[in-house]
Amino acid sequence: MFLEERLGLAGKVGIIIGGAGGLGRPCALDLARAGVHLFIVDRDEKRMTECLEELGDLGITVGGRVCDARDDGSLRGVFAEVEETFGRLDLLVNVVGGTFHQLFKDSNPRGWDALIRTNFLWLLHATKLAIPLMERGRGGGSIINVTSIEAHRAAPECAIYAGMKAAVLNFSRSLAVELADSGIRVNTVAPDRIPTEHMSATGGTGAGDLAVRIGIPMGREGEGEDFSGCVLFLASGLSRYVTGSSLHPDGGTMAASRWWHWPDAGFVTLPPAASLASYLEDGEHGSRMADGSQSR
Repeated sequence: MFLEERLGLAGKVGIIIGGAGGLGRPCALDLARAGVHLFIVDRDEKRMTECLEELGDLGITVGGRVCDARDDGSLRGVFAEVEETFGRLDLLVNVVGGTFHQLFKDSNPRGWDALIRTNFLWLLHATKLAIPLMERGRGGGSIINVTSIEAHRAAPECAIYAGMKAAVLNFSRSLAVELADSGIRVNTVAPDRIPTEHMSATGGTGAGDLAVRIGIPMGREGEGEDFSGCVLFLASGLSRYVTGSSLHPDGGTMAASRWWHWPDAGFVTLPPAASLASYLEDGEHGSRMADGSQSR
């Protein structure tokens, strides 16, 4: 009872854009269990059906729309439906994003436009549509934008993506100041390696236990609930005085900033000489390093 009162989420209304799968799905489940009525937006019809069925079993009012968040007309329809159905909006979680690996020198304007639309422009539109609904309720609100650790560090071969995530970060900080006196809080969540079904399908997972132990200070990959817990906190009354901030569910990788926990060598910023020599002696690895075709 004490925590339920401090959370203050029961009866609130939220939209999760990209909420039927990936990192959005555990957020939807956590918020629903806390009593938030939800409207889910996702372009995957199968995942949407499954998600709405699961949420419907949790005793909340739930709705959804299958659409592409990058389509302005579809987004306007989402917010109009939420206003008609619920008459208010307290929470917006913007999850949608994505990238592909490519050297910037090999990229082109068409690819730039796709990445900018996927990671930034739709988020501006969704946020603009949310603000008047939140202001109308006079109870404030919480806007949570999902960025990435790449918003805070370099991301070679993903330079446009990293630039857009950094743009979301600073946009959120600036908007937090603009909206502070209206009671609308704006924060970001910047995860690192939390495997999702999309990553699995594209070969994004599969790092061995040793690689994870070396690269992630907490020694394991993240889980959906590690991420959704941050969203739950930022949505709730527990964070009522937090705005313009970023949370990092990343197992310590941001804090480590290239400090690796190497077996038998402790914390180092470069691979130990003996390990590097062993790597170079491997014919395949040696040739790949020499011709520059593998950058990391």
